[in-house]
Amino acid sequence: MSSPGAAASVVPAESIRPGDSVPRRDYGLLRALGLWILRRLHWRVEGEFPDQPRLVVAIAPHSSGWDFVIGAAFLYALGLRVAFIGKHTLFRWPLGGFMRWLGGIPVNRAQPENFAETMAAEFGRRGQMWLVITPEGTRREGAQFKSGFYRIARAAAVPILPVYFNYRRRVIGFLPLLEADAADITAAVADVRELLHRHGARRCSGVRNQ
Repeated sequence: MSSPGAAASVVPAESIRPGDSVPRRDYGLLRALGLWILRRLHWRVEGEFPDQPRLVVAIAPHSSGWDFVIGAAFLYALGLRVAFIGKHTLFRWPLGGFMRWLGGIPVNRAQPENFAETMAAEFGRRGQMWLVITPEGTRREGAQFKSGFYRIARAAAVPILPVYFNYRRRVIGFLPLLEADAADITAAVADVRELLHRHGARRCSGVRNQ
């Protein structure tokens, strides 16, 4: 690694050293589990790992339940602390405490008014926050991106980090940061979709994880 947080080529996850600005947490024994999963499944990392305190992380393509397994293993291995949006009913007893420990932010989807502004206020309350969003919102192939991730980044004045899964190469990739300042949000969201799908590769029925 040429510098903290940098990944000049395809490397094992343990080669990455997140910078001081990146939100972190100690997962204890889960770190060893995360490293074991990534090694066992032969997944590695490529791209420039940013040293930023606040981001909207847009992940695609979303094609399998394995996305969660591999993504969680990566978080555990690097000790990253992320936030995600969840349906408010999931935060009731008995799962509420666990969901919040994972980084969940409850949202009532029946009340979508001012959603981007609400999340921007959440960014404002936190010195560090990486908000992870899957813009497709479904594992169905061909799904268009929802614009919420872009609108949140714009309202919060934070950059977007595009992250892709490439099952063909077994790589998690980080693309350069994007500013959410386009006049045409629809076109900007389509550009992000094209970028992520160009670098990523969905998990197909013939792809094995072992």
